[in-house]
Amino acid sequence: MIKQWLAHAFAVERPEDFAPTTEQQEIADRICREIIRRDMVTLAILSLETCRPLNYIGAQAIHFFSPFLSFLVDPKSQTIFADFLEKRGSIEWLCQRLETLSASPSNKQSASPDQNPDPARSETVNRDGS
Repeated sequence: MIKQWLAHAFAVERPEDFAPTTEQQEIADRICREIIRRDMVTLAILSLETCRPLNYIGAQAIHFFSPFLSFLVDPKSQTIFADFLEKRGSIEWLCQRLETLSASPSNKQSASPDQNPDPARSETVNRDGS
C-alpha cells in the first residue's frame, strides 16, 4: 500500500503531455497575434526560453498582482492565462504557437506599391531635382 503511494509521490507532469483548453488557447493566440503585430517574435521567444524555469513563479505573480492588473486586463482572462502558465509545457507550446502563427501566410502583410515606393526610383527623382 505505501509502496504504491510512494511510487507516484514525486511524479511531475511531462511537458509533452500539455494541451491547453480552448479558452487558454484563445487567450494565448490573442497574445501571440499582438506580439506578431508588433514584430517582436524573436525577442518574445528568446525571453520565454530564458525564463522557462520561472513560468510557475510568473503565474503566481499574475495571481498576486491581479487586483492591480484588473484595471488593464479582464480578470477572467488573467486567471485563465495564469492557470495556463502554471502547466509545465505551456512555455514550449507558446513558443511553438508563436513560430506557427508568424510563419502563416495570413500574418505576412503584403505591402502595396503606394506604401513602399521603389527606393531606386525615389533616388533618381531626388537627383534630378524633380
